[in-house]
Amino acid sequence: MSLQKYIDKAEVLIEALPYITKFNGKIIVIKYGGSAMLDEELKRKVIEDIVLLKMVGFKPIIVHGGGKEISKWVKKSGMEPNFIEGLRVTDEATIELVEMVLGKVNNELVRLVHSLGVKALGVSGMDGDLLQVDKKIIEAGDIGFVGDVKQVNPQVIYDLLDDDYLPIVYPVGIGDDGKPYNINADEAAGAIAKAIGAEKLAFLTDTEGVYMDINDPDSRISQLGVEEAQKLIEEGVIAGGMIPKIMNCVEAVEGGVNRVHILDGRLPHCVLLEIFTNKGIGTMILKDSEVEK
Repeated sequence: MSLQKYIDKAEVLIEALPYITKFNGKIIVIKYGGSAMLDEELKRKVIEDIVLLKMVGFKPIIVHGGGKEISKWVKKSGMEPNFIEGLRVTDEATIELVEMVLGKVNNELVRLVHSLGVKALGVSGMDGDLLQVDKKIIEAGDIGFVGDVKQVNPQVIYDLLDDDYLPIVYPVGIGDDGKPYNINADEAAGAIAKAIGAEKLAFLTDTEGVYMDINDPDSRISQLGVEEAQKLIEEGVIAGGMIPKIMNCVEAVEGGVNRVHILDGRLPHCVLLEIFTNKGIGTMILKDSEVEK
């Protein structure tokens, strides 16, 4: 009985072998967020997955947010979190808190990666002009220091990868005025993935993927082409907060990223299950010509 357990482990490794061979040396961007950031056990499992990718020859990059942590500290500071159309209103006092909180989260992730035996280096989007932004303008009102990525300096990332670091990026970019701007972490991850020619981009979320029927757990779509994704948005199958996430995926594929994955970060070792197994667990967005018929 105990011997079978070890045989099963060996079979899992053999199943992973072709994927390790295929993606050896390839860049993978992981947008880390959602509940997986709040649960310490899940956090460790996610980072263990990413460290393993690094150790078997992948070149992972972490881009993380920290919205819930920011809101917590805004309240602690005696302010009330304010949102317009789902976007955080970020005045001068709030952007200082954003930098502080995301820097703290970043340091914790760097330390965790180091504890698992891999070199990591944390950077903000301001470092080396990594993420250059325009101020985000919306009709509903002024949301302050919130930016849209207009340009990425990929050399910052390339240098870290060449020096065998695992880059960990938090999404505060620099404006033309030299000031910091808060950036949506999904947008930052997509922009970085496109700029550096990533093989894969994975979004860790609080959903298992895209469903044809949100009330039917068996209707999850494992592969989704760009045209079909846009069609499902038009038909209302993809709705609400999933729309901007899917549009980020579509833009990444159209920008040259070969595979984009939406994964449930609440599932332990979701990254390994998606990348190293034949079945996969989330929804993968890819070019229409590569969708399996």
